[in-house]
Amino acid sequence: QVQLVESGGGLAQPGGSLRLSCAASGFTFSSLPMTWARQAPGKGLEWVSKIGSVGYDTYYAESVKGRFTISRDNTRNTLYLQMNSLKPEDTALYYCVKGAGTLGARGQGTQVTVSS
Repeated sequence: QVQLVESGGGLAQPGGSLRLSCAASGFTFSSLPMTWARQAPGKGLEWVSKIGSVGYDTYYAESVKGRFTISRDNTRNTLYLQMNSLKPEDTALYYCVKGAGTLGARGQGTQVTVSS
């Protein structure tokens, strides 16, 4: 059974940083790309970043490029998202998603709120 558990969200000030984690189980984590997506209040699910199965290939939405860094540890079956220079518009529920894109299985999300 696929299980994805996000953590690390919270309240941050504009310009601050947070590091999200996603613990994966129930599938061969190291063989699949993984994705971070987010959903802001009243908006649809937005793709944020993707990483290849080995971790060398990374992709970012224009809105987060240069501020967010996706990574993974296949020995720990864990996905990460380092978020720097946070902006109020980054406020959202963040999900890790199995595979590429936003249609795969995802966890319950972790809330990120950026506010002074």
